[in-house]
Amino acid sequence: MIRKIFLALLLIFVAIQFIRPEKNISAQISANDITAHYTVPEDVLKALKISCYDCHSNNTIYPWYYNIQPVAWWMADHVKVGKEEINFSEFGSYAPKKQRHKLGEVIHQVKENEMPLDSYLWIHKNAALSDAQKNSIISWADSLKKSIETKNNLPPETRDDE
Repeated sequence: MIRKIFLALLLIFVAIQFIRPEKNISAQISANDITAHYTVPEDVLKALKISCYDCHSNNTIYPWYYNIQPVAWWMADHVKVGKEEINFSEFGSYAPKKQRHKLGEVIHQVKENEMPLDSYLWIHKNAALSDAQKNSIISWADSLKKSIETKNNLPPETRDDE
């Protein structure tokens, strides 16, 4: 009986290897990329690319274990949810009010050490942000947030802003 269960599970495991989610890879930089609309200092951009872009852009760098199901499904879901929260590749397409709000979320997430996720850092140790990187991202995001607010004559942000 145990042998039949093992064989059935093995067969299922092999079968799911052929069901793969679409990869999050773009051939070019989007016209809506944040760098096409706003100045992003080199140190900030480097930190964002290493620590954020796998889940929050149109270009994920896939590790070897992505080729094993159900890991790819789990990763694809993380990327989908991450891009729904903020997508730096599409940031220019957001309304100014939403851009301001998303930058506020970046500031909060970085200050509270909520991003990158612990589960991401288990494998991507180099994605952990140093205090200097955190300060650079927070300072840049805060400055850009204020600039967007001023340029677009937005009223002070409220909890309902998006």
